[in-house]
Amino acid sequence: MIERARTFLWHHARVLEQRRFAFLFDGGPAEPVVAAVLAHRNADGGYGHALEPDGRGPSSQPLHTRTALELFAEVGAPEHALPACDFLASAANPDGGVPNALGTAAEHPRAPWWVIGEGSDLLMTGLLAGALHRLGVEHPWLDRATEFCWDRVENLTKSHPYEANACLVFLDHVPDRPRAERAAAWLGELVREQGLVDLGEGRAHEGYAAGETHKPHDYASRPDSLARRWFTDEEMTRDLDALVAAQREDGGWTFPWPVWTPVVEHEWRSIVTIEALLTLRAYGRIS
Repeated sequence: MIERARTFLWHHARVLEQRRFAFLFDGGPAEPVVAAVLAHRNADGGYGHALEPDGRGPSSQPLHTRTALELFAEVGAPEHALPACDFLASAANPDGGVPNALGTAAEHPRAPWWVIGEGSDLLMTGLLAGALHRLGVEHPWLDRATEFCWDRVENLTKSHPYEANACLVFLDHVPDRPRAERAAAWLGELVREQGLVDLGEGRAHEGYAAGETHKPHDYASRPDSLARRWFTDEEMTRDLDALVAAQREDGGWTFPWPVWTPVVEHEWRSIVTIEALLTLRAYGRIS
């Protein structure tokens, strides 16, 4: 499985994903991954330049910055997080939340779901706060963002799969573990009751493309995630079996959301291929 994925990545991946694969599966060094991420950093401390494939422009954006922070966490490089926090503080609203996408994104190509606006977005703020807590950094903006997330998560009555997943990222890493466990238990009930997880039915949530669903492993990508408690052993086994079977003949996995411009197919497939391998390794399906 890994060798087939390696062949796929040599054919299709960016340098970043090639270096990341080498670090994760071949014992490669972290420094080339960090260097590849830093190539996307701007003078304001934020990240752009299509680090997250669906935003093709150079401007610093919250989602690019979140991607950078997650990669720094993966390779153990927290020292690069603080400049990103300063950028996020400059982009945040008084309540601590950040928008989905800043107005500078309008100047360049982007996916239609990159919604430009000024309002505080729980999805984006949850992803960012979760990544920073995972890194173990401290910053005044993170304190405000954490309170924003707690308020929104604990008062959530209706959601959608991507937002629910962002809430989980926050809860998996926020330091107050008893509070996080209580909130995650309630969130799991909401996810199941509102049909925000695909347990084999294949029905997409309202407003999503056919087949664009969140499976159990999309929430519980590791067995130590709080979301693992949302699913039975039978549900997880069936889902992981399907993930194994989803590896394509060319060695890669694919993604369910629309391809809005050709280059993102190769870039996203490389990313989700690495994520699939990480999930399967975390559950003991590959060594």
